Amino acid sequence: MTKADGSGQGRPGASTSLAHRVPDLGALELLLAVARLGSLGGAARELGITQPAASSRIRSMERQLGVALVDRSPRGSRLTDAGALVTDWARRVVEAAEAFDAGAQALRDRRDSRLRVAASMTIAEYLMPGWLIALRARRPDTAVSLLAGNSAVVAQRLFADEADLGFVEGLTVPSGLDTAVVARDRLVVVTAPGHPWARRRRPLAAEELAATPLILREEGSGTRQVLDTALGGLARPLIEVSSTTAVKASAVSGAGPAVLSELAVGEELSLRRLVRIPVHGVTLKRDLRAVWPTGHRPVGPARELLTLTRCRPSAGPTTNA
Repeated sequence: MTKADGSGQGRPGASTSLAHRVPDLGALELLLAVARLGSLGGAARELGITQPAASSRIRSMERQLGVALVDRSPRGSRLTDAGALVTDWARRVVEAAEAFDAGAQALRDRRDSRLRVAASMTIAEYLMPGWLIALRARRPDTAVSLLAGNSAVVAQRLFADEADLGFVEGLTVPSGLDTAVVARDRLVVVTAPGHPWARRRRPLAAEELAATPLILREEGSGTRQVLDTALGGLARPLIEVSSTTAVKASAVSGAGPAVLSELAVGEELSLRRLVRIPVHGVTLKRDLRAVWPTGHRPVGPARELLTLTRCRPSAGPTTNA
């Protein structure tokens, strides 16, 4: 005897999944079209498939269900009694699928209505404006908020679900974040024209740079991390500030030397408000990266912004990889 305890044992096909026992939506939509039009050929044309393909799909559905659904004749196609009953069920399934699709679209619309970006200072100030202008041309209805902070703060915002996509400048990326290189950058040593280094005839030695108090960003800054790692340590800061703009303004005022992104000082160098100081014995290059929580690949506007950053040239003297 078979069991009747509701466990599904003893019923034909009970061990297979529902997806294998129930026709797919395409087949159900075809059956509804046959019922409405009274013609297999008309239903095929409405759904954009060939009549042989429609006939094959109906036969496959009949084999799957184990009952005849459609009587075919030269005068047209007529539902059997079983076909009429299955059509009623099919209509409810398709209506439920349409409601599901509408709900999923509403979720996508809500997701696509905003984009929260967190970016470290150099990227936020010198690259992000161009990227966001390009994004707005593609998605004019997406509201974008840009949160600027150092690379450590960007990671914190991503982990706290306060940003959908981040951009950082440091050498390392915290565990728990996936990454893609979107641009490459070079750091340069700069001073005001009146600083003694501006009159040097030989490049500055890396050891002298490391031993000199500099105008620096705060701990956690990608720029400071790259510089510290490249030089094997830094002297105590001459001045410590929390933005690239503040570092640049301090250097222009003659407070002391600074190390900044090429992207940030192009105008000041061309106007001779700052002077670039060649350095020997160290390479100050870095990757600029997009970051996001591991296992949560960017979607919607975040994915489109990521695509834009990787296909458009960077501003300034460096270019995207």
